[in-house]
Amino acid sequence: MAKGRSRRRVGVGRRVAARGGCQPTEEAGSEAAARHSPPPSARANPSLGGGDDQGGGGGSGARGRGSPMAPLVPSSQPWVEKYRPRQVKDVAHQEEVVRVLTTTLQTADLPHMLFYGPPGTGKTTTALAIAYQLYGPELYKSRVLELNASDDRGINVVRTKIKDFAAVAVGSARKGGYPCPPYKIIILDEADSMTEDAQNALRRTMETYSKVTRFFFICNYISRIIEPLASRCAKFRFKPLSEEVMSNRILHICNEEGLSLDAQALATLSTISNGDLRRAITYLQSAARLFGSSISSTDLISVSGAIPEDVVKSLLASCKSGEFDVANKEVNNIIADGYPVSQLISQFLDVIVNADDIPDEQKARICKKLGEADKCLVDGADEYLQLLDVASETIRALFDMPQTLVF
Repeated sequence: MAKGRSRRRVGVGRRVAARGGCQPTEEAGSEAAARHSPPPSARANPSLGGGDDQGGGGGSGARGRGSPMAPLVPSSQPWVEKYRPRQVKDVAHQEEVVRVLTTTLQTADLPHMLFYGPPGTGKTTTALAIAYQLYGPELYKSRVLELNASDDRGINVVRTKIKDFAAVAVGSARKGGYPCPPYKIIILDEADSMTEDAQNALRRTMETYSKVTRFFFICNYISRIIEPLASRCAKFRFKPLSEEVMSNRILHICNEEGLSLDAQALATLSTISNGDLRRAITYLQSAARLFGSSISSTDLISVSGAIPEDVVKSLLASCKSGEFDVANKEVNNIIADGYPVSQLISQFLDVIVNADDIPDEQKARICKKLGEADKCLVDGADEYLQLLDVASETIRALFDMPQTLVF
């Protein structure tokens, strides 16, 4: 009997040791380590999760001793998101909108809203800031639905995704010190690209679920929003940002990122971004990655895709010569260099309008031709032919030639 009990104790001890209840022997430990160690490829490549440099598993200090630390990878977060205002009061150059929305947020009783204005003026930022101030980071994902231009927003999406989200009722319990009103928010960015059928379908959805859902429409052109939809919303117009406001914001980012930007480069950045702060910040980050901390006007022009000013002036100078062959040669050079003609027409328009040595009547003729050429390019016309037509009409306008040649 004693021997039987002894055998049972040995068997129990072995089972306990197998489950980790006692310390294994050195030989058993080495065998277990061999069984559970990662394959050589995983040990050699830390990105596979088994490298010695990975310190997230709470392993022993001896495992990582002597191995060098992996270099820190700089953050790849876009500066547009990094420096996006988190509160409505921080939105720049929209004093009237900020004042009205700040007062409205105190009661947390918001109507449907329609934000319209040029791109890069803070429309999306304002909508996101309202949502964050109402719900906080914890409830944001469950209370807010964002749909932008990359999403399919036809009538089927309105009937399914938007309607299903809008129909769900939510509570009004405060959480984390945020108001958490008893309704959800649907943000439709670039709503002017929605089809007319989809906008008509939204009318009924807004009326049916107005107690539990608020709609924020964001667009550049309010004329593309159907009137029945626009009449159900409180409208807020966002003004283009002035050069002073943009410069102050850009200089703030330069100070935070340790960049050097002179006055000429700052003026160039404001010009090529056309009042779009989002575009200006994107150009600044691209130039910083390519050219380092010291950024010049040439660097900004190269990353923005803008055409150098001397190219535009050379085209005008060739037209002022009055010789078609000279203008044709300059047009061929521009096409050969790969400059986009649509961008060239936009910059050529600015040069013509600001020229002091061209009478107003001649400016009007040239601008009319520039508008026609831009329309033709949108319709798919040949770039070379359109630019040559612009150059020819510019020559006729500058030398008071008849608009229609008689053969």
